[in-house]
Amino acid sequence: MVMLKVSPRKVVIRFRKRGKLAPRFIGPFKVLARVGEIAYRLELPEELVGIHNTFYVSNLRKCLADDSMWVLLDEVTLNNKLSYVEDPVVILDEKIKQIRNKRIRTHKVQWHHRKGSKCTWESEDFVLEHLPSLHAVWIAGTQSNPSGREL
Repeated sequence: MVMLKVSPRKVVIRFRKRGKLAPRFIGPFKVLARVGEIAYRLELPEELVGIHNTFYVSNLRKCLADDSMWVLLDEVTLNNKLSYVEDPVVILDEKIKQIRNKRIRTHKVQWHHRKGSKCTWESEDFVLEHLPSLHAVWIAGTQSNPSGREL
């Protein structure tokens, strides 16, 4: 597997973004065959069908990515802004922060992440707005066990 160097010239086909944030390498691509001493033929996807599939060694870089770390597109859910969506699992804890003359209630939320579970502290306003069902479950659980909830 190799990565293909993308030329920054204006004449060449642009790949996704342009300018400072344009990628320097795209891929990874599978090597099909060696052509002579200094060129390789690559297996390119359908979106790059207009590009010749033989490249010099200077335009290629060895891809050291582990195949087991790749995430399939079917496993990833994206919102309308093309951001990765993490699903909340449960509210684990609650605490009150004292900031000068203000008291802010925060909740520890466990999120289902593609690499395991992750916990973050979120404000009560965020929890009430975005996670009302989890907040209702948390309130019901703490009312049955009032000693577990600190004010």
